Order: sequence, then structure tokens, then C-alpha cells
Amino acid sequence: MKSFFSKGSVVAILLMAIFLVSEAQQCRPSGRIRGRKPPPGQCNKEDDSDCCKAGKMYPTYTCSPPMSGNTQAYLTLNSFEEGGDGGGPSECDGQYHDDNTPVLALSTGWYNGGSRCLKNIRINGNGQSVVAMVVDECDSTEGCDADHDYQPPCPNNIVDASKAVWKALGVSEDNWGGLDITWSDA
Repeated sequence: MKSFFSKGSVVAILLMAIFLVSEAQQCRPSGRIRGRKPPPGQCNKEDDSDCCKAGKMYPTYTCSPPMSGNTQAYLTLNSFEEGGDGGGPSECDGQYHDDNTPVLALSTGWYNGGSRCLKNIRINGNGQSVVAMVVDECDSTEGCDADHDYQPPCPNNIVDASKAVWKALGVSEDNWGGLDITWSDA
């Protein structure tokens, strides 16, 4: 029986399929927003939070990197207390949360429209592990406005965690703010 495809064309088709699958798994910016200068005293810089800069373009994302058993992410510090740099009450329950409670916000894609609300995830970093509850979205689609405390949109790979998470991971306070981690649903 004669084959319709040569070995070379089969290899080319397979390589193209692999490329298309890997392209589909990429999370690329979905847009950009222009930064606006916050009104005086309106950007909370607690926990080394950034304030939007007038005219600067910030990428926005509707997706996050693909999930795996140990998804790579960047851990940031956030206060979920009233008056903290997290802004208003948490999206999942409309409440504020004490900084000594292990809670967190996930980038928009991982937050997935609230499907992870009030569920636990396991965070691995600094040779330690901690379980924390998802209570909010770290908005990757909007920012630089009053609703977002005049902070830029979150990158697409953020786990924005309370002080309790940082303490449980054994990170010294002078190193709080940014840490490469992995995480998974608990």
C-alpha cells in the first residue's frame, strides 16, 4: 500500500502541531492601559506597592500561565486589612482579613472568575510550604484608577499574599515583597 505522506511531511506536520499547541499555552498581553498620576495621597505605598506613572503603558492580561502540579509564580506582599494596600474588601466574601491570616489574591487568569474563591492552595517557597485561602483577585485587566488604589494591573503570574504567608514560608521581613514560588490547588 502506497503512503500518501512522506516521512518528511509527517515530521513537519508533527512539529507544526507541537508548535501550535505550545503557542496556544502561552499567555500574551490582551491589551495595555495608560497610567495616570494618582491624586495626592491616593496611592497606598504600603508593602512597597507601586503607583501608576502618568503616561506609562502597562500590559493587561485576561489569562495566566498554564496550571500544572507545581505552577511557577511570583509571590508578592499585600495587606487585606481595612486601610491596607489591598484597597477595598476582598472580592470573594466582601470582608477584610487580618494580616495574620494566611490569605491571598490570584492573578485574573488563575482567579478564573472567582472559581477558586474561598478554596485553599499550597504555596512552596524558601524550602517551606503553606496552605492559604484565596479571597481576592489581583486584577490583571484593570488598574491605575481609584478602584485599584492607583496601582498598575497585576502581572499574569502573581500570588499576592498576606504577611502570615510570608511568615509561614520563613522569609525574613527584610526580604518580604517578591519571591519565586510554585503553587497548586490544595
